[in-house]
Order: sequence, then C-alpha cells, then structure tokens
Amino acid sequence: MKRTRTLALSVAVIGSLVLGACGSSGGGSDSSGGSGGDTTLSIVGYSVAEAANKATAEAFNKTPEGEGVKFKTSYGASGDQSRAVESGLEADYVHFSVPTDVTRLVKADLVAEDWNKGDNKGVVSTSIVVFAVRKGNPLGIEDWDDLTKDGVEIVTPNPASSGAARWNALAAWGQVLDGGGSEDDAKAYVTDLYNNAVSLPSSGRDATTAFTGGTGDVFLTYENEAILARQSGQDFDYVIPPTTLLIENAGAVLTDADPKAQDYLDFVLSKAGQEQFAQKGYRPLEASGAEVDEVEGATDPSDPFPTTEKILTVDETFGGFAEVSDKFFDEDSGIVTGIIADTGKGE
Repeated sequence: MKRTRTLALSVAVIGSLVLGACGSSGGGSDSSGGSGGDTTLSIVGYSVAEAANKATAEAFNKTPEGEGVKFKTSYGASGDQSRAVESGLEADYVHFSVPTDVTRLVKADLVAEDWNKGDNKGVVSTSIVVFAVRKGNPLGIEDWDDLTKDGVEIVTPNPASSGAARWNALAAWGQVLDGGGSEDDAKAYVTDLYNNAVSLPSSGRDATTAFTGGTGDVFLTYENEAILARQSGQDFDYVIPPTTLLIENAGAVLTDADPKAQDYLDFVLSKAGQEQFAQKGYRPLEASGAEVDEVEGATDPSDPFPTTEKILTVDETFGGFAEVSDKFFDEDSGIVTGIIADTGKGE
C-alpha cells in the first residue's frame, strides 16, 4: 500500500437522501432514534463534498456505531448553507468549505466554541487549488501568470457565496506574496485574474457544471472536484501549479445534535473514513494514516496526490482565516469583493 501525502443569500440546493439501512423493514426514524432503534442524522454541507460524504456514510453504516443510522442531507454553496443553518435549517453535522462558515454558527450558539480545539483543529478534509484545462491543455496553461494573458477565459465561483471561490482568490493572492511581490502587486494580479473571468457561478459545483458544459478555457477548482468530475466521465485535464494553496475544509457537530453525530465525525477522521475521502479525490489527513493504492480520475492514479514546489497555508501566509475573512471578503469593504465589483462581474 502507498501512503498518501498530506498536503446576497441564495436558495440552498437541498437533496434529501436516506442512506444506509435502506432495506430495513422497521418503523420510521427520527433524530432521536425513532421506532426500531434507528437514528436519522441531518448532514448539511457544501456542494462539492456530497459524493465523499455519501461514500463515508455508507462505510460508517458497516460499523457497530453506524448500524441503523440513516442520513438526511442538504448540499449547496458553503456560505449559503451556513446561513441556512443559522436561520433554522435542521443539522446534526455540518461540513463546510471554510472555517468561518462554522464560526458563524458558533456566534449563533449552534456549535460549541471549542469545535476546532482537537488535534485536527476542526479540519475534516483537505485538497489543493488546481487549474482544470481543456483536453491536451491547448493554451499551455502551467502557472499563475498564464491565467492573466489576453484572451484566456476563466471560470471560478463567486466568493460572495462559495467557499471554493475564497480558496481560489487566496491562492492567487498568496502566490504573488510568496514570489516576493507586495500587497499592491497581489491586488493588481487578482484584478487581472477577475478581468479574465467569464463566469462566476454561485458554488463550486455550479462552476464545474459551467466549465464541463463548455464555458471558459480554465477552471480554478479543488483538486478533488477535478478528480471526481473525471471519475464521472468528464474529459478534461488539470494542472497543479508550482505554488498552490492547501484547502482545509471544516466539520463540526451541533450542540443539540444526536449523539450519533459525534460517532460519525469520529469515523470521518479515522483511517477508514479518510480513505473514503481519498477515493473521491481528497488528500487525506496525515494523522489518520490513510492509505490508497490508486485513485481513479487522478492524472496518475497510482500517484494521485503528487507533491509540488510549494503548498501555502492560510495560517502561514495570511495569519489564519479569521484574519482574511473581513480583509478580503467583507461584503462592504473586502478587497476581493471590491475587485469583483469593479469588474462588473459579481452579479
């Protein structure tokens, strides 16, 4: 076995799926256990995580802790999903793209203040920012400078609603700083990047749909989303730039959740759980000890998560997500918010 390396509110897209114990002839189930001893957990997440969460839930059902547990799920743009839970959408466990979508729920007294104090610091899945390109990479896209050339059409989600969009913007900004550029240089680069954007969908998944439907030359996306789309039969290539950003997605159990929600989170963080995430293209948490032989859809299935010259982190480059949220993405004063408004492409 090869050890993997670590590396505006819109309507939420809701899919109610009941997973596990589907063949049971017992009575109905609810979040308190229901008749027949079954439990139904409500999972609310960002759109890109749906396939990995479904596979992990099915694996969890095969464990003693997961026997009889069913899942009701809702997926959509990360920020929209977080605001929906804040407004009353039922949830036992949340899986969001960015940690600030969980801290919103902490402020609403729906998630405990110490949700991110464990060894995993609240992170349940990781990936990196990559460039999806047309088959054969006809424009020769290899690095960030290629994205701002005249005529290159970019698809990236809208950071007003999408967590993926925020990781993309921070990766673009951070690589300028890492290369010795100033904050002004970074702002100029990100402005050029958004000037080349031809589509700013509301979520990472909507952005995938736009790109695979023929929009744009380059799609800024999660590595796992590129791999999953290729697993689903989409025919494009993806490029890992020399300098990219580690994406750290947040997960948490709500304070009034069914106790089985904590069992599920524990399974997500386990070796078996992270191996399910790896098969859907996520880079597993190093502490889990997860291993995979190969991952379908990766550029090299036998080496699905290759190293690159530099993988930046938000903590090291920006001082943490709490520091960057208002600075870059505040709806009134955020730098990236302002850049997108100036381009006229934010609507």
